[in-house]
Amino acid sequence: MRPSMLAVIAVVALVGAPALAADPAFEARIDGLARTWAHVNYEVGDKSAQAAEAAKLAADADALAKQYPSRAEPLVWEAISTATEAGAKGGMGGLALAKRARAMLERAEKINPTALGDGSVYTSLGSLYAQVPGFPIGFGDPAKARAYLTKALAANPNGVDSNYFYGDFLMRQNDYAGAVGALNRALAAPARPGRDLADRGRKAEAAALLAQARQKIHG
Repeated sequence: MRPSMLAVIAVVALVGAPALAADPAFEARIDGLARTWAHVNYEVGDKSAQAAEAAKLAADADALAKQYPSRAEPLVWEAISTATEAGAKGGMGGLALAKRARAMLERAEKINPTALGDGSVYTSLGSLYAQVPGFPIGFGDPAKARAYLTKALAANPNGVDSNYFYGDFLMRQNDYAGAVGALNRALAAPARPGRDLADRGRKAEAAALLAQARQKIHG
């Protein structure tokens, strides 16, 4: 399991969710988790160091989740960080962490499936179901992956993460033409304020995967 694949990012607007009072301190801490995750995922090259830093970030997110039990956002970032650790570790240890990340996302989905603002709960769940091995080794399931990633695209049709992970899923299903379309949309996604590093990293991944898809089509 590659860390860039399991380390999902991102988010959907609070449509249909209860109105939540603005909390600048909470939002600042969520922003800090996002920025730290981008550093861990895209700037820490050593896998052992990346796994350790991802675990620390997950612990920070868990502390925030305990402080704000009615908010789903910390759980999403805890899951993302745990998935990043899973990708860095790989093997059966990585699979156990991926299962933990799925459980956190399922909890977040029950609290607020639109947490963070652009479909990240659905994107993250979809990417896990797409990339984790299937039965009897893991819980991977292409049908569930497609369902969640389709929800992510409905929530955020022009997002870099929703399109990138849908493109990755289509590559795994040998739908190379479909992957080209999704990955081109990922590359054309608008910039996210304060997420420069994450945007650059994700678009670099999209460009690399797009080259692979085109190679598959043209031989």
